[in-house]
Amino acid sequence: MNRREALYAMGMAGVASSLPGERALGQNAARTYVLVHGAWHGGWCWSRVAERLRAAGCRVFAPTCTGLGDRAHLLSPDVGLATFVEDVVSTIETEELNDVILVGHSFGGTVISGAADAAPDRIRHLVYLDAFLPKSGRSPFSLLPPQVVDARRKSAIEAPGLGGGKVLAMPPPPPAVFGVTDPDDVAWLMRHLRPHPIKTYEDTLVLKRAALGAGRPKTFIACTVPQYPTIDPTHQWVQSQPDWTFRELATGHDAMVTAPEALSEMLLGI
Repeated sequence: MNRREALYAMGMAGVASSLPGERALGQNAARTYVLVHGAWHGGWCWSRVAERLRAAGCRVFAPTCTGLGDRAHLLSPDVGLATFVEDVVSTIETEELNDVILVGHSFGGTVISGAADAAPDRIRHLVYLDAFLPKSGRSPFSLLPPQVVDARRKSAIEAPGLGGGKVLAMPPPPPAVFGVTDPDDVAWLMRHLRPHPIKTYEDTLVLKRAALGAGRPKTFIACTVPQYPTIDPTHQWVQSQPDWTFRELATGHDAMVTAPEALSEMLLGI
């Protein structure tokens, strides 16, 4: 007879719910995560992390922003930063989510800042995973070195858009740029990365509230092996801020691909 059977046999069914595994499951069941991807990616990139968080009893949503991933067919000249913010806010509101732990990776940091500003009462905590932190009135391009901006603009191609139109979009870089080197993972990314609408980088982030993240608690997770060059200055800035929690993860920029177990544990610990 196992432990659970013994407890029931003794008329102590209620005690069974206090088993360590079930107690942790009960605690995590109250947690809701919304995972927002970065440039060129889609909700698909979170699958390994989402699986682990759900196994721990959490509710997990990983929306794909318009024009990318399984929504690449919706790409149009009108898709900009506000579109991405609306994608995330719509997920939160349509699914009637509250007390959300909102996670944004890389470019997704800009998106979650806008989403938290639009729906602050629904957000519990913001997690910036090696992410952009633009201030209101600034664009994602304003955070990048001029040579990087020039290179990305020069690389832009005319991608097929909704209704047969053409959209100026940046082709995805090689997976190695994101710290992904495992052959299977490289092949996975190569199959799913899509051109990213350049308008989302040129648009300015407009926040109604003065505080980034609408005053909600904020954690920054820095990916350090190797470091993603365009995010490195943000690491330094966050560490100087008294109202931020700063964590490090010894993996590449696409931590949800290269270190899903460690990242999931870190998210569960927030």
